[in-house]
Amino acid sequence: MTNQVLQTERLILRRFTAEDAEEYFPLVSDPEILRYAGGLPVKTIDETRQMLLKLPIRDYELHGYGRMACIEKSSGRLIGFSGIKYLPGMQETDVGYRFLKDCWGKGYATESARPLMREGIREHGLKRIIGLAESANAASTHVLEKLGLVFERTIMLDDHPNELELYGIDTRNFT
Repeated sequence: MTNQVLQTERLILRRFTAEDAEEYFPLVSDPEILRYAGGLPVKTIDETRQMLLKLPIRDYELHGYGRMACIEKSSGRLIGFSGIKYLPGMQETDVGYRFLKDCWGKGYATESARPLMREGIREHGLKRIIGLAESANAASTHVLEKLGLVFERTIMLDDHPNELELYGIDTRNFT
């Protein structure tokens, strides 16, 4: 992805910076938000900053794309992340999203993921995008289906404690 900022009706989608650590912290420290993410809660803002540098910011450098910060236009606050991420262990590009609890059920995941997927297809020639979700996470699987991804199989990943459902889409079928 370029450094350009994308906008939707309600969101500004931009690359993360290390300065986002304080606002990003609730997304990686709240056990309820992390319930289906598989990972331990982060304990400090400094750990959060290191996570941002190691994950999305490094992904931008290595792959040209990664998860993007979602800023709510009406409030100006960072409310989550969304977008595509290359998974080297699977050699696949995954679409994912996570939002603060007060933003659940508002359609932000679909609203943000669709243009970011489109951008990845256009700028990086992605031929396929997958989505991973625990079967118990009905909200997430519903978003994947709304984005046009189709259930393919269940898988286990080394870094996730539970079985995941893998959804996929041939990007020629993406609208």
